[in-house]
Amino acid sequence: MKKVIIRKTEEIENWRRNINSEINFIPTMGNLHNGHLKLISTAKNDNSNVNLVSIFINPLQFDNKLDLENYPKTVDNDIKISFSNGADAIFIPSNEDIYPANNKNIKFLKAPIELSSKLCGLNRIGHFDGVCTVVYRLLNLIKPKNLYLGEKDWQQLLILKNLVLKEKLNVAIKSIPTQRDFDGIPLSSRNVHLSKNERKLIRFFSSELLEAKKNFQQEKNINLNKIIKKLSEKKISIEYLEHLHPHTLQKARLEDNISLLAGAIRCGKTRLIDHVFLMKRRPIIAIDGPAGSGKSTVTRLIAKKLNLLYLDTGAMYRALSWLILKENIDYKKEKKLLNIFKDISIIFKSNTYSHQDVYVNNYCVTEEIRSQKISSIVSKISSIKEVRKFLVEEQRKIGESGGLVAEGRDIGTTVFPHAELKIFLTASIDERAKRRKFDKNSKDLREVDLNTLKELIKKRDFEDSNREISPLIKANDAIEIITDRYTINEVVDKIIDLYNDKIPKETEIK
Repeated sequence: MKKVIIRKTEEIENWRRNINSEINFIPTMGNLHNGHLKLISTAKNDNSNVNLVSIFINPLQFDNKLDLENYPKTVDNDIKISFSNGADAIFIPSNEDIYPANNKNIKFLKAPIELSSKLCGLNRIGHFDGVCTVVYRLLNLIKPKNLYLGEKDWQQLLILKNLVLKEKLNVAIKSIPTQRDFDGIPLSSRNVHLSKNERKLIRFFSSELLEAKKNFQQEKNINLNKIIKKLSEKKISIEYLEHLHPHTLQKARLEDNISLLAGAIRCGKTRLIDHVFLMKRRPIIAIDGPAGSGKSTVTRLIAKKLNLLYLDTGAMYRALSWLILKENIDYKKEKKLLNIFKDISIIFKSNTYSHQDVYVNNYCVTEEIRSQKISSIVSKISSIKEVRKFLVEEQRKIGESGGLVAEGRDIGTTVFPHAELKIFLTASIDERAKRRKFDKNSKDLREVDLNTLKELIKKRDFEDSNREISPLIKANDAIEIITDRYTINEVVDKIIDLYNDKIPKETEIK
């Protein structure tokens, strides 16, 4: 594709019409650094879309005229490195193009108060309104499929996600983690203004945040006063230093697994921001839903794509049911059940087909636990108080360090109520009956007619939803996905998008 530079807004529509492709959009204010290049290269590697970079110094983002005048301008170099790192087109409009005089069609937006009145919004009055206004204008001109943004400006990222949602814009936001320079400070266009001593101060500030993150992984708490004291001793001018919930920007709570430590300091005339995410354990995805909704297949694929542990809790209940049947144990007698718990070992092992085999006391039961015989009894056994208590404890042990995706019927409500993402996966009775009939893992169901399968599924739903202990219900904060008419891959991609929206990319960096 021929590389192009577009300078007029009226040229955008003609360009879009001629490319016959979706667009990845990377908005910048120029003076590009390696953080911007990472955005461009990530967009290029993500898909086969056309990559458009914009270079526009938005005057509405500056509350200081001198700051606007001094903002570094390196357009020729920006063009060169944009094209060499994956840009197919560059949009360089003028102020008059973006904000034409007397044009009543320009929509000047206000950022949400609950997000914009904190952190940087405390002293940069109107800044985020300007960000919303220009991004909304650019998105409506360019109409991209994906918008690529950096997590360095985390507050701005939250505000733009809110904008896309509120204005019902058909664009997906893709983010990349904060990119840091050789000395650990976050890459910023304003770094060029730093003297050697000022850079030393920002390096100390960033290293304190990174050290706090490291300590938090062991101690699970943060001492803001201690950090502030150390910064003050270095004569660092602190604008703010806050420990917050990463999505609401409210004060962090003890129960928050992921929180945000964010700060801003002034070095001479330059104001710089940095943040780290504090995490007690790796994230957890909880997927609940009725039989035949596709939970196992979806969960397994998500685990593989996100490099998470796949915890098939349903298989654990089936494995225990298999052992009870094999040993001919009267599961209605509590003492006999408790004796089983003392010696049972249920483990998962990956096989050569990238699936998990289930072992009970070192015996592989993967095929046997999927029989109709087990299906007919597992709901009754899983409703026994002692059984659920034992297996829930086992599941929680597995999930202590996080980093897993689990599926079942009470994962988001009972097993992992503090999971970062909760999904309630379901489908119509007709759809689930069809899936069960053609499920290669349910060999004995292929001979059962569809109407009988529907009745079996209805019965199972009733038993699961009406049991006294941990019934099948949708958690209050779960997102329901009805999978009829969706392919497995479409469901998987939707859940991964939801995960990426919830979990900062920085948390994936070891």
